[in-house]
Amino acid sequence: MLSYILRKLFYGFLVLLGVIVVVFFLFNILPGDAARMTQGQRADVATLEAVKKEFGLDKPKPVQFALYINDLSPVSILDNDAATQAKYNYRKIIDLSDSRVLALKKPYLRRSYQTKKLVSDVLWNTIPNTALLAFTSMIFATVIGIAMGIIAAIRKDTWIDRLSLSVAIFGISMPSFFAGILIAWIFAFLLADYTGLNLSGSLYDYDPFKGEVMQLQNLILPMVTLGIRPLAIIVQLTRSSMLDVLSMDYIRTARAKGLSNYQVIMKHALRNALNPVITAVSGWFFVEYIFGWNGLGKVTVDALELSDFPVVMGAVLFIALLFVIINIMVDILYGVLDPRVRMNG
Repeated sequence: MLSYILRKLFYGFLVLLGVIVVVFFLFNILPGDAARMTQGQRADVATLEAVKKEFGLDKPKPVQFALYINDLSPVSILDNDAATQAKYNYRKIIDLSDSRVLALKKPYLRRSYQTKKLVSDVLWNTIPNTALLAFTSMIFATVIGIAMGIIAAIRKDTWIDRLSLSVAIFGISMPSFFAGILIAWIFAFLLADYTGLNLSGSLYDYDPFKGEVMQLQNLILPMVTLGIRPLAIIVQLTRSSMLDVLSMDYIRTARAKGLSNYQVIMKHALRNALNPVITAVSGWFFVEYIFGWNGLGKVTVDALELSDFPVVMGAVLFIALLFVIINIMVDILYGVLDPRVRMNG
């Protein structure tokens, strides 16, 4: 099992390295002067040259890439001076020379062109909102989807089964951005008097008398919108897997032993039917943007509109890291549920 996990970690590292290469060279071939973006249109030549030197923009692209990797790496080669210490807040491991050290630090995502804030701080402020939205959406999709899939399999060819399949087809065929617009129009505009939901809004709204006030109702529509597609996939996968498992010999044996229908479904059939579903549980950008939810997706879209490339690059790398971690966890969970996966993987 340990070798299986180490192999998955190595593959995840290669994927992340590939994303870093693509992201760096993609954003470095786009038009625009990064130095002028940080200083504005009225900056003089001397200031622009100083900014280029600070970010290494005056160097060849391979050297810039090496500097970017050095910034991202938690173990880096850095100058041994007060300015570099203040910039990276590193801990020295060993001296490499009189002026260079091998140091331990947090990954440095550089600074926003527009706000001059650290990109890590900009992203970190949005992560709790995005995590809450993603978590509640997946809980919604998983609980409702598995329940609908089980019922559809047990009541095969009934109106319940047909209704479940219709919901699944609707969810899969509709893009999230269009579903968000449609759901907002119906529940926050046409039926606003009955639902009490807002067209847009984040977790906290500002009240001039109370300050920041939590508005959990603003979570409902983006949660449902983001959960529709995974819910649809989970319904279909759960139904299909349950039908396959229920036709197997050991299920007939369990029934012949006199086990109740509940015991057969929950203790024998469901566990073996969940493997495909795990993958489905593993595009919130436009959903956050549509509903004005102050999360990672909205910040990324706003930064892209302003050509604030450090924020966009940092967000893309963070999301890539998140997906790599999720996929590794899914693979490990596969291996726990089905030892054959470890042997074949």
